[in-house]
Amino acid sequence: MRTPMILTLKLLVVMVMAMSYAPQAMAQNGPLRIVIGSGVIEPLPLAIPNFVDEGGAGDYAREISRVIAADLTGTGLFREIPPEAHISQINSFDAPVAYADWKAINAQGLIVGAVTVAGDRITVKFRIFDIFSGQQLGEGLQFAGSTGGWRRMAHKVADAAYSRITGEGGYFDSRVAFVSESGPKAQRDKRLAVMDYDGANVQYLTESGSIVLAPRFSPTGEQILFTSYQSGFPAIYIMDARTLQTRSLGEQPGTMTFAPRFAPNGQTVVFSLEQGGNTDLYTVDVGSGQLSQLTNAPSIETAPSYSPDGSQIVFESDRSGGPQLYIMPAGGGEARRISGGQGRYGTPVWSPRGDLIAFTKQNAGRFHIGVMRTDGSEERLLTTSFLDEGPTWAPNGRVIMFTRESPGAEGAASLWSVDISGRNIRQVPTEGPASDPAWSPLLP
Repeated sequence: MRTPMILTLKLLVVMVMAMSYAPQAMAQNGPLRIVIGSGVIEPLPLAIPNFVDEGGAGDYAREISRVIAADLTGTGLFREIPPEAHISQINSFDAPVAYADWKAINAQGLIVGAVTVAGDRITVKFRIFDIFSGQQLGEGLQFAGSTGGWRRMAHKVADAAYSRITGEGGYFDSRVAFVSESGPKAQRDKRLAVMDYDGANVQYLTESGSIVLAPRFSPTGEQILFTSYQSGFPAIYIMDARTLQTRSLGEQPGTMTFAPRFAPNGQTVVFSLEQGGNTDLYTVDVGSGQLSQLTNAPSIETAPSYSPDGSQIVFESDRSGGPQLYIMPAGGGEARRISGGQGRYGTPVWSPRGDLIAFTKQNAGRFHIGVMRTDGSEERLLTTSFLDEGPTWAPNGRVIMFTRESPGAEGAASLWSVDISGRNIRQVPTEGPASDPAWSPLLP
């Protein structure tokens, strides 16, 4: 049975999201699941005072609270009440909450935390309070790790707060693989890199002077697939994300391999193989290297993506005369077309939830990122631009990241994100031009 404090915050979120893209899902004895729709959403006011230093924390206490605030407000679902507007001051983690003071500044939720540092270890604990009901929202939680991972502690707190208030899984404690670009457009240097979902902690995985494309995380986040031109032709490689050891995968003499993606079991990779002017879909066993052909047609089949249960594959094909989206059984067989609108469709990606497929669409001289149901119904375009392409899903299926390229001679690429409602379009900060994002699962 839900307590009134949980209902208070969750129902506030539901009420402002009433115009939904899909029916609201409400479990009889479980949390609400909110599908953000196209209606105007009034962000929920939160107070996030600087966390309390309970010993040796120094700047960590303030920085952690600021990262949490950035995570939550970045969703567009929350609005932070500035610390200078706070009437109450949180000087002790265990002090009673002065609910009247927080109501006076119209806060609806309050996040209180404390940080302790001992040597190279950091501990972060927090509580969430429902101001209207005057009660704590669930139990307090605690995370611990190395001081070098303090940002992860902040992301974990933000994920927990997000989940408790919305009833959905978070996505802040995740990473994004991408292609870091530099140099003139005609001779662009493209390196494989990874970063936190918000652009922090960038790590370069390949050397300068290379051309890599289309990185893809394994289901555990421990491996990364990518396409490289180091031999002069596109070929697929698989990298250990920790050791950076790399080997080719599915390479065959006289062929070009590209557009790889892991199956949900992490043991199989589906990809495109071009040979003799024809491009079909194949799978390769990661351990044995054994190949299996899935399609055999004169058309171009590419950009495959598995359903979350591994039973189906959505892909791009021009078998009907122009690029469209199709779904077939994971082992091959008859494919059914799901795209039906005007324009050219490509780069489909199945949502982690299994309910939607994101795609790139080109129509009337503009590019779009869109979503549709798995049967092709309820197509909606979320963005429009000179060039938007290559969507990737956040682990919770709520947000899509993609590449946006600006017009002009240089055509600098950048990373952007958008909510599945089409709201909250934001640029992801990177040190320079960037493309081909691939979102990791939540980190262990």
